[in-house]
Amino acid sequence: MESELHSIGELARASGLGVGTLRYYDGAEVLTPAWVDPQTGYRWYRPGQLADARLLARLRRVGLPLAGIRAVLGAEPGSGEARQVLDAHLRRLEDGLADARRELSLIHAMIDQREQPMTTTPAGLRLTVRAEGLAAALDAVRFAVGADPEQPSLAGVLFEPDGPLLRLVATDRYRMALAEVPATGDAPDGPVAGTVVPTALVDALRALLGAGAAEVVLTLGGGLVRAEAGEHRVEGAALDFDYPDHRVVTRLEPEHRITLPAAELRAAVATGATRTLPSGPDGADCEVTVLTLSGDGRLTVADGPAPEGYRLAVNRDYLLDALDAGRPEQLVLELGGPIAPLAVRTPGRTGTFSVLMPIRLPESG
Repeated sequence: MESELHSIGELARASGLGVGTLRYYDGAEVLTPAWVDPQTGYRWYRPGQLADARLLARLRRVGLPLAGIRAVLGAEPGSGEARQVLDAHLRRLEDGLADARRELSLIHAMIDQREQPMTTTPAGLRLTVRAEGLAAALDAVRFAVGADPEQPSLAGVLFEPDGPLLRLVATDRYRMALAEVPATGDAPDGPVAGTVVPTALVDALRALLGAGAAEVVLTLGGGLVRAEAGEHRVEGAALDFDYPDHRVVTRLEPEHRITLPAAELRAAVATGATRTLPSGPDGADCEVTVLTLSGDGRLTVADGPAPEGYRLAVNRDYLLDALDAGRPEQLVLELGGPIAPLAVRTPGRTGTFSVLMPIRLPESG
């Protein structure tokens, strides 16, 4: 009998698997020998098992879990079960790669912050901004301001001077909106930590910008905020909290960029199918829109179970808010992996965009 079989050493050399590995897979009932010598315990394998051993070696190289290896080797020929297992594993690998890319992007941003830390806002920093531009910037970010009383640091808009620009940032942890407007005056050479303007003062400032003045003078720093437009003025205390670093979220590496009319997309989202998932604030149920991308680059709202291929799930109400912000005619959507943030940009306004956190769909799709 032994002359018709491969010894465990021969199978190890021919397949690239170690002898210890073959023993492990025997114990796991994945690749059991054809015969075990009752005297020595030595394992012997049929010639046909060499192909299984070589396949097993490759499945190990791509990190397929033990249950998946068992399913592939035990699948009935022609049933398609083995391909289904491999396709599911490939999707997991792609998701993991997207996770790794996102984490590495965040790590790069954190290293940048360590090497080029932002200075604090100088007391009494005065900036002059066009009223129309500042109004548009406020309109573009106001929807994303946090309202959770347990997150008081998010109950306002970050005003962050950065050279010739004033950057506005708002977030509630589930979405983030940014807008930039040219500024002159005491603008620093680089970014500073900025001032968090509370929501009530943000709304008062927005009302002030409708008073007809062409420009507004902002005074930031020292824990105070003042805005002067002609004979009108609003002022108040800034929030005394550290604001989240937006750079760790907004340094995106999109795989797809799609330009389309804002009204068309909004109508598709507003009338399209949704599914209810416990993915809102504090785990509350929310309506989720699933965006899919066809092979020819066409973006659609999934109607029913999402098809195989690219898909991204987001909170529908948050998406509608982002589509409405600033009421643009055209939009550019930047999509990464299915668990990467979705960026919604307005063409021609480089520093103005929203970022929505994705929602992980159940394995059933």
